[in-house]
Amino acid sequence: MHSSVSLRRLVGAACATALAIPIAAVLGIPAAADDIAVTAATVPFTSYEAEAGSLGGGATSVSLTAAPTTQYSSAALEASGHAYARLTGTGQSVQWTNNTGGPINAITVRVSIPDTSSGGGQTSTLNLYVNGGLRQTLNVNSRQTWLYEGNDNYNGNNQNPSNGNPRAFFDETHTFITGTPIAAGSTFMLRKDSGNSAAFYDIDVVDVENAPAPLAQPAGSLSITECGAVADNTPTNGAASPSSVDSRAAIQNCINQAQSQGRVLWIPAGTFYVKGTQGLLAQGITIAGAGSWHSTIYRDVPLPNSTPLPPLWGLTSTTIRNLHVDSNATSRVTLDGAGGSMDITGTNWLAEGIWTQHTMSGFWASGTGGTIRNNRLTTIWADGANINNVSMGNSVGNNLAMTNNFVRGTGDDALAVNSVNYNDFDGTRVYYTPMANAVVTNNTSIAPWGGKGIGIYGGSGHRVENNYVSDTARYIGLGAGRFGVNGNDLFSTTVTGNTVVRSGGNAYSQGQPAFHIGNGGDGQNVGVVDRVTATNNTILNSVYDGIGFSTSTNTLLQNNTVTSPWRNGIVISPAFYPAPSGSATITGNTVNGGGTPYINNSGGFAASLSGNSWQTGTPVEGPFGGTPAAVPGTVQAENYNTGGQGVAYSVNSINGNANGYRADGVDLETTSDTGGGHNLGWTSTGQWFHYTVNVATARTYTVALRVAAPSAVTNALHLVSASGTNLSGNVSLPATGGWQTWTTVTTQVTLPAGVQTLTVYQDNGGWNLNSLQFS
Repeated sequence: MHSSVSLRRLVGAACATALAIPIAAVLGIPAAADDIAVTAATVPFTSYEAEAGSLGGGATSVSLTAAPTTQYSSAALEASGHAYARLTGTGQSVQWTNNTGGPINAITVRVSIPDTSSGGGQTSTLNLYVNGGLRQTLNVNSRQTWLYEGNDNYNGNNQNPSNGNPRAFFDETHTFITGTPIAAGSTFMLRKDSGNSAAFYDIDVVDVENAPAPLAQPAGSLSITECGAVADNTPTNGAASPSSVDSRAAIQNCINQAQSQGRVLWIPAGTFYVKGTQGLLAQGITIAGAGSWHSTIYRDVPLPNSTPLPPLWGLTSTTIRNLHVDSNATSRVTLDGAGGSMDITGTNWLAEGIWTQHTMSGFWASGTGGTIRNNRLTTIWADGANINNVSMGNSVGNNLAMTNNFVRGTGDDALAVNSVNYNDFDGTRVYYTPMANAVVTNNTSIAPWGGKGIGIYGGSGHRVENNYVSDTARYIGLGAGRFGVNGNDLFSTTVTGNTVVRSGGNAYSQGQPAFHIGNGGDGQNVGVVDRVTATNNTILNSVYDGIGFSTSTNTLLQNNTVTSPWRNGIVISPAFYPAPSGSATITGNTVNGGGTPYINNSGGFAASLSGNSWQTGTPVEGPFGGTPAAVPGTVQAENYNTGGQGVAYSVNSINGNANGYRADGVDLETTSDTGGGHNLGWTSTGQWFHYTVNVATARTYTVALRVAAPSAVTNALHLVSASGTNLSGNVSLPATGGWQTWTTVTTQVTLPAGVQTLTVYQDNGGWNLNSLQFS
């Protein structure tokens, strides 16, 4: 669901985990032992960010380095981590080491290649190497990417490149590794060779895993092949196989038989096509596949299409599990073949272990007591999963749950709770029962390019807990409010333990916050938002403000942490989010870094403040300049944290200060080392300095220390983690011949991914430090 424009439709066994790896380990957030404990989905794969890989042959990395000044998108905005690696020339590559601890037999690549000059995309290939040898050629395409917003097509679905201002850059391709699985400790590399024809390959992230073998057919189940369904296993690569046949009638016939006979419907390994403009309907049965890497239902709609499309699956009181759903849709509109994957209603339904791609929505679900869990939703044109009170003609949405789902690259909200008050149909207004007691827990939402990470819209009694949201391209990361003039008001919702990273955006040039509470998150500024309890949430590196309030009442904002926002910390009534009235208790919150920690722009919003970091007078530590230093990258010694003596650093005496560089500078002097600037000096036993860094990928890094020492120093220093672990061992320094005669000394440290604090501990004095380069 978009801010400022309504694009809402009016109606509408867990996945096998051979490697159950916490996603927090690879999402740019610290491990539990470090500064911030993070929970999110547990997934069967490990993600490696391309920009954190080893770049070869002249490959470059591209990253978002400042808040956008335009309302339009970019590849960096839409990338996870807001960064990617670019391969443009023959021989350019990006390489990683398999540090999963197990074999890899399957890979997913999130990548962007160019559109054609006339639109519609192209197909190409990219080569995969293992331990330096060519292993296989991967198919990639841009047939289901590249929309253009210029010429008054903002937030539209135009596919004419001449309009300019593109968005929807990335698609995902997945395949099994040919030959022997990639062993633990082996390297794997993506390289552009002479036969790889695309002008560029923007590689965002790869997911690797040891995918399980196909599940066995349950005893007594009815296979769709028994009813005449025929698989075509030719790789799709953005479009249907030309030789594929329509199995829709056969599958529907099997569904009908399974319903009448009380049997499980079995979808074996293979790709089965549903062609045309009709879908599949099932009620009161279990539908099971051989696994999301093995059983695929592919929707192939003749394009252009003028027929309104039902969902591929229309399910009532049904359990569906362990399959892959894909389609040939090229945008979210009917003309381009867009229809929902699964519309669900009824009671006690279950959807689990489903991998959905390229459909309009992943799940659009109402009813009572239903659960969406352990699913992957990637490259979805609109919402990933939307629980509501309107799907399939129902009017209730109570006790619905979304848990442990992984969502990446959606064109609208990744996850939404959507309580609708009414819809109008041909002059008739139909009302619905407000939703109650939705549960949204332990999900991961990454890089939605056209909506929020999580949107909570209306109803009451909801619980949104322990979710991870990152890298929204243009919109709010996590929002608690209501949707549209026809949405229900929101009452008594709890939002706790969530982590929101690099979120917010500049859609409609609004500078949207990472976490928003109040009405107006959709641009309508109407309705009641009351009794939102937001506690123990962590907001990191927001693109604009960390937390924003619009009109809302009786909010409790307690014990939340906002770190290094690119604008301000907590703001009541920021621009475009008016709060002419409202009330909140704001207590025990901490804001580190960024601009102003707290601003109330409203004369009518009553905020009761107590025990917040900007009130207590207690020094608050934060990264110098407001943004953690990137690892890999160079950390300048003079850029130790802010916060003062005993908080950000500890020195035995204050010597040089370089006040022209930083007002709180200690032990600094101008350096003659290459690059200039300042170095840290006056080292002494027992002194220490903190540096907040953002580690792109969990791995072992080589640290090149630029040091100067008139005489050799044994056990000069060591690097310490936030939990007190000696990461580097004791580092001794050679004699360089003078205080400004510089050399490089290397050590190694193993770091988890994410924002964390490192300490340079001075064991013995007699040396200067200019920088630490992590590679």
